[in-house]
Amino acid sequence: MNSNARVVVYIKSHCPYSRAAQDLLKQRGIPFEAVNVTDDPGKRDELAQRAHGRRTLPVIFIDGQPIGGFQELASLVRRGKLGDMARAA
Repeated sequence: MNSNARVVVYIKSHCPYSRAAQDLLKQRGIPFEAVNVTDDPGKRDELAQRAHGRRTLPVIFIDGQPIGGFQELASLVRRGKLGDMARAA
């Protein structure tokens, strides 16, 4: 994993919410790292540990902090907060 990535998205292949989260970030021009946990139990365990037990996907992290899934990401966009959070110094 790129430790310099400000936005990291844990995803699962063929998950419409994982795809939607990635598409939303791309549309907003926010660079992110996608971590696919579909066939990797170790990555899935890593996610659960980092996200305080959460295993549903996607899970979006900004500066190492979990913000939630697609719904929470979309809410940040609606409120105009996503760009500020992702680009904050």
